[in-house]
Amino acid sequence: MAQITADSRTLLRTCPLCEAVCGLEITLDSNDHVTSVRGDRQDPFSKGFICPKGASFGHLDEDPDRLTEPMIRDRATDTWRTASWTEAFELIAARFPAIVAEHGNQSAALYLGNPNAHTVAGALYVPVLIRALGTKNLYSASTADQMPKQVASGLMFGDPLTVPVPDLDRTDYLLMLGANPLESNGSLCTAPDFPGRLKALRKRGGKFVVVDPRVTRTAKLADEHLFIRPGSDAYLLFGIVHTLFEHGLTDVRVEVAGLDDVRTAAADFTPEVVAARTGVSAETVIRIARELAAAPTAAVYARIGTCTAEFGTLTQWLVEVVNVLTGNLDSPGGAMFADAAAGGIVRSKPFRTGRWASRVRGLPEAMGELPVATLADEIGTPGEGQVRALVTVAGNPVLSAPSGARLATAFAQLDFMVSVDRYLNETTRHADVILPPPRPVQSPHYDFALLQFAVRNYARYSPPLVPLGDRPSEPEILARLGSALTGQPHSAADEPLAAVDELIIAGMLHKAGIPERRPELIGANSTEQRIDLMLRLGPYGEWNGGTLNLRVLLDNPHGLDLGPLRPRLPGALRTASKKVELAPRPLLDDIARMRARLADPAPDVVLIGRRQLRSNNSWMHNIPTLVSGSNTCTLQINPADVARLGLGDAAVVKSAAGTLTVPLEPTDTIMAGVVSLPHGWGHGDSTQTVARAHAGVNANVLTDDSVVDVPSGNAVFNGVPVTLTPA
Repeated sequence: MAQITADSRTLLRTCPLCEAVCGLEITLDSNDHVTSVRGDRQDPFSKGFICPKGASFGHLDEDPDRLTEPMIRDRATDTWRTASWTEAFELIAARFPAIVAEHGNQSAALYLGNPNAHTVAGALYVPVLIRALGTKNLYSASTADQMPKQVASGLMFGDPLTVPVPDLDRTDYLLMLGANPLESNGSLCTAPDFPGRLKALRKRGGKFVVVDPRVTRTAKLADEHLFIRPGSDAYLLFGIVHTLFEHGLTDVRVEVAGLDDVRTAAADFTPEVVAARTGVSAETVIRIARELAAAPTAAVYARIGTCTAEFGTLTQWLVEVVNVLTGNLDSPGGAMFADAAAGGIVRSKPFRTGRWASRVRGLPEAMGELPVATLADEIGTPGEGQVRALVTVAGNPVLSAPSGARLATAFAQLDFMVSVDRYLNETTRHADVILPPPRPVQSPHYDFALLQFAVRNYARYSPPLVPLGDRPSEPEILARLGSALTGQPHSAADEPLAAVDELIIAGMLHKAGIPERRPELIGANSTEQRIDLMLRLGPYGEWNGGTLNLRVLLDNPHGLDLGPLRPRLPGALRTASKKVELAPRPLLDDIARMRARLADPAPDVVLIGRRQLRSNNSWMHNIPTLVSGSNTCTLQINPADVARLGLGDAAVVKSAAGTLTVPLEPTDTIMAGVVSLPHGWGHGDSTQTVARAHAGVNANVLTDDSVVDVPSGNAVFNGVPVTLTPA
């Protein structure tokens, strides 16, 4: 519980800096400065675990380079000045709607960055902006990250948010591909203290196998590590599927459609065929398949290294195919589905992609988004529907999207741009107006998105720790921005936030069949009332046979353990057949690309990315404690390649998209023929003091926005062909 003295107070909240949702104990002095951060030992999920990012929460919260007031740019001189909130919203209301009125709704676009998944405002109020803009030009970090997994899940289970996660605490065998949770803390697999859970797996006699082109920190913890050529994970998994059928090792325990289609599709991908492509021997492929089938419980888990590759969606599909064939989908110790406490809108129709396509390249929509890989095309290509006005929220696509330099050029051509961001960075420098959110300690926290992928059912709400003063909250900023985008520069006194929330609450009550007389909701404001409503309507909620509401979470500030994952099929399915669709037609059609690649010679050297423990994309490089130690921007390369190519301390790296000069870090932890650059660097002309001093290079100068994973439109960051010459 909170500890209060005359000079300080220690309060509780969830860490918002990655997907692990760890509980924190935060001590503030009498001036509301964070003086210490510790892990919350009474949190039933994280149990006191904390990583370097969480320990640096106070430094991020009070970064001296963060913006505290709106900023307006003078385009004539390219200089910035501070402005009042009223002036900023009035400028947006004057400029943005005029552009849309002249050129149509499709001349506007919205880009959402990764931090939106970690905020209440991002979850609840971004839809306000989408409705205000009325455009199909919606982009986000999802198509530079996890979209293949969500498309595969949507096609198989009918809902892209119904994503299986490994039941880490009960499994006997874990096969992990392209993931490094000892650095990332886990992704689309919410598991605080991932290292401790993996150690516990081995301690209870289980086996843990990592497949990765690098011997990562996670691989060093595993029982076995297998090198694999980047981008070939789908071939390995198809070899495993082939073996399971060939040797009669299948044990399907859920209702499925398309089993024979999968058997036919796997026929060509024998262990011998896939060995030539992956570098994993046929004997090893067969052994892994047998081990998965023989284990009492087992789970296959693959993440960003496999998502951001040419066959990302096929890989995520095959992960679940293996889980189904070995009898481990929706089964304790296998791959299961979390049951998040905050009930959202239940999908009424099965998921599909391609409801519309991008104007220039015809790339299909997925989950209401177009691929970020084509955003520069939409801005730079003249014609009807050309994007002329842009809103970005908590994103830095100049560093995080493919062909970053091209995107920076495109942003400079926009007629008007608005950014909701705490920094003046490589992307927001092109904006006309920047609207900074408050400090994290001034914001509430509930993990709507991440608890849908938790390895144990859990809920925790963190109210703001520090008053806002005279500045707007982040929900208020987004609500007022939504009004301004439609030409209504409401002042704070007009309370557009309350009006938005009232409409949404009334709509949710109506859909839930609650009587028209509105029940009394708990909450200090309309945002908390919406959270209360979602908890009451959720699977543990008091309006759904349980007891949960916001008051229960406020009375339990360390969080609530809601129990281990439970089987949820067929109830969680939203497919038309009410079965697991094991062979979705869009994925079967994409297998032809894989077959065609079998005849292609392997490039001499390919580039992959890498995660770093003290980093989360580009927005943590301005904290001194997080740009130290191993958190540096170097090109990891096998010493044999250094000698073979005659390289010295640095190399010129060239791809089809661009050229970089990078310092080398020779290491035998990376396989020959592969080099690795970390993601999110390249702050050479940043206004952020620490980030500029540790600039590094932007790996996305080398990635090519013309290459995407076809079914999802996801950017390809791994397996990029490059050449290296001495610097």
